[in-house]
Amino acid sequence: MKIAILDALTLGGCDLESLSKWGELTLYPTTSKEERLAHSQGQTILITNKVVLDEEILSQLPDLKLICISATGMNNVDLAYAKKRGIAVKNVAGYSTSGVAQHTLLLVLALLGKLPYYHQYTQKGAWMESPIFTHLDEEMHELKGKKWGIIGMGAIGQRVAKLATAFGAIPSYHSTSGANTHQPYPALTLEAILEESDILTIHAPLNEKTHHLLNESRLKRVKRGAILINVGRGGIVDEEALSRLMLERNLWVGLDVLESEPMQKNHPLQNPALKERLIITPHIAWGYKESRERLIKGVEQNIQEALREGLL
Repeated sequence: MKIAILDALTLGGCDLESLSKWGELTLYPTTSKEERLAHSQGQTILITNKVVLDEEILSQLPDLKLICISATGMNNVDLAYAKKRGIAVKNVAGYSTSGVAQHTLLLVLALLGKLPYYHQYTQKGAWMESPIFTHLDEEMHELKGKKWGIIGMGAIGQRVAKLATAFGAIPSYHSTSGANTHQPYPALTLEAILEESDILTIHAPLNEKTHHLLNESRLKRVKRGAILINVGRGGIVDEEALSRLMLERNLWVGLDVLESEPMQKNHPLQNPALKERLIITPHIAWGYKESRERLIKGVEQNIQEALREGLL
């Protein structure tokens, strides 16, 4: 069999050679829209993280039998056309739950402890000029006793709720799908969770229902001085409105996802006035080392499963 990984660079430093035991392996660091056909032709198995495989491309790949998505989301593949053509499509679910939940906690603790401010204070040499041993100009807060609202109560949201409880926070949640309503925490309306929470963390998928779920009018409902974390999908939050309201409502924000990635030049969140109340990481919550190792093992298991099912 011939196997191609279309965007190997997105998997970091993972050892991908283990996949070569299934066939002739080709690694493409990236695949542009114009390169998709050339990189995919003649392949039995395609492995993609974010490269889009639509009907236009799939219709020109007669040798393709299996698409392995090196992620959980499957919106980059035309599933209906793949099914029509008899091309199996398999993703990997649950590999990053621990890492994303940990990253959520990392952002919350950093903002509660005003880490961006104090890091910059020492980096610029201000501590060396201090007449005293300490510096407490920015108030820090304990997590214990804080109301922690979780938007999206799937596996990651549930793990975050357990971490929040371990630190003495008080979790509640809003299920954007309406399906996860039997959790051991209070279920609130979206409006109530925005207004009552000291900390809000987003773990929902992006769909028609959640696109700009936190628009300007809803962001104005967020409690003044609250912390808002988005590790779900960038399009859930209206970033232009957020950038305006951060100062107006004294919001502290941690983001691992943006509506357009990579971050665009002159993004409204690049406002220098926001730098001490904002942490942005470049979509890395899913990519902790152990998570990526589980992901590659999941891809291997999907290939094995396809062989057992006679799909290859």
